[in-house]
Amino acid sequence: MKVFFFVGILAALALSAAASLTQTATAQTNSAAQLAGLWEAKQRFGPDIRGSLLIRQTGGEWQAEIAGRIVQAKVAGDSISFELTDGKGSFQGKFDARRTKIEGHWIQQAAVTNGTPYASPVTLIKDRQNIWRGTVTPLDDAFTFYLLVKVRDDGSVGAFLKNPERNLGRFIRVDHIEREGAAVKLFAADSATEKGRVLVEGKYDAEREMMTLYSLRSGTFDFRRVAANEASDVYPRGRPTGTYSYAPPPVLDDGWQTASLEDVGISREGIQKFIQMMVDTPINSVGSQEMHGVLIARHGKLVLEEYFHGEHRDKPHDTRSAAKSLTATLVGASINAGIPLKVSSPVYQVMNGGTFPPDLEPRKKALMLEHLLNMSSGLDCDDADPKSPGRENFMLDESEEPDYYKFTLALNMIRNPGEKSVYCSIQPHLVGGMLQRASNQSLPVLLENLIAGPLQIKQYYMPLTPTGDGYMGGGVRFLPRDFMKLAQLHLNGGTWNGRKVLTPEWSRHSTSHLVEIGNRKYGYQWWVEDYPYKGRTVRAFFAGGNGGQIVMGIPDLDLVIAFYGGNYNDAAALNPQNVYVPQYILPAIDK
Repeated sequence: MKVFFFVGILAALALSAAASLTQTATAQTNSAAQLAGLWEAKQRFGPDIRGSLLIRQTGGEWQAEIAGRIVQAKVAGDSISFELTDGKGSFQGKFDARRTKIEGHWIQQAAVTNGTPYASPVTLIKDRQNIWRGTVTPLDDAFTFYLLVKVRDDGSVGAFLKNPERNLGRFIRVDHIEREGAAVKLFAADSATEKGRVLVEGKYDAEREMMTLYSLRSGTFDFRRVAANEASDVYPRGRPTGTYSYAPPPVLDDGWQTASLEDVGISREGIQKFIQMMVDTPINSVGSQEMHGVLIARHGKLVLEEYFHGEHRDKPHDTRSAAKSLTATLVGASINAGIPLKVSSPVYQVMNGGTFPPDLEPRKKALMLEHLLNMSSGLDCDDADPKSPGRENFMLDESEEPDYYKFTLALNMIRNPGEKSVYCSIQPHLVGGMLQRASNQSLPVLLENLIAGPLQIKQYYMPLTPTGDGYMGGGVRFLPRDFMKLAQLHLNGGTWNGRKVLTPEWSRHSTSHLVEIGNRKYGYQWWVEDYPYKGRTVRAFFAGGNGGQIVMGIPDLDLVIAFYGGNYNDAAALNPQNVYVPQYILPAIDK
């Protein structure tokens, strides 16, 4: 009897243990805590049409060859062009007088990541075989997501997304992650009115350590787990962070002279502390500071060049609305070059080929180029007003009018020109239209001839509109060292390495306090700010763009500062001009 009882106890214990193991296994299978750590997903969309470009004449025909494709080219006078049959690229260029060189632009297909085509410069040189040879280097079309997962003190598993290209984690507001078997779900935060809703669903492959998320930015992304000892660009410079040691920037073939911080009267200790702070920046939320680059020049010499999060000097960076200052600079360069345009030129007259359209209302007749430059057009446009019919986002994403010039010119006037300055991106874009009409040249060609060439800028990417016009409301991409030349050009009184691009008067006037937008000072597409410095005030002018793009000149200190960042649509984007310049950079200027 005792034996049977003992056997029964053993059997019961075995069943209990088996059930416990099953429950433990189920809990582990359903535990989101096992997903804790860093996950990374990268997708490259192309373009694959790149590399060597050959143009040759065979008999009476012209041919172009790129990426294994051969197409006919059209030659008319000194112009040459061709287009790939599948729409994946085209070229527009011109021969020089001796036909030994072709200068032009490669037009790459619209990027998957933002739907925009870009124009980039290409130079082809004739060789002894009567072949013109050049290299096409299109803008890479890629997208990256980082998913950071951490177990919270209350046992829930928190998560957030970082996205360096567009900061989409700011809009896909992930709060936590849950798992049931292979299924994973990313939830929004609980609110007073509803329990957190599911933002993204996916599956977890434990064997491959892969997490696939569906409908993430209208696509599927495969995330791989990043090992704890593996470097990742989500961090400023890896983990754990090291000790920063300053070194002067190298001399390159880009026109910049270089020197050390001490050579130009800047405290090495002060700058090293600032850069170390950038290196040590924690990435613990979607709003964490994401600084991509910091550059400083003084007395015309580049003395600091530091990059973070995998960015580098050879990678073009988005300038967003900071490129509006490029638009104003191009106006000044055009006037200096003799193009028939003045700040008093009537907008509708220039855009209509020299005469006003019939029955044009008086306020539109009074609209001048200067009003577009200082954002006081009076047109019904306001980028900050979601109901404004002329706001940039409506024009880019919702309007059925592909011609942005027609879209802008058709807007109603709601106030007199010059009465009030309101920030609206269609105004500098319309400036680009006036430049095209007055010069009879495309905006990429104008940029190349009047800005890029003189400033020794060899690589840039101008976004194009649906009608093929350069978009001048923002978004031109430059190498970081190149874009900061705009501020140096104005500090120099309009010259770069002895070449005159602007008049001294334009350099001074366009960067001066001319109007106010809200409570902020503004010039011709340049912001103006006053900073305290050693018991006095110094004036700064700067190009400012979403995400933390800043190129700033401070005339009294003969100083240029550039910041590039990835905090798009986030308050952290304002830290460079509001915090880093007054609290870290200026105190390091010794003399």
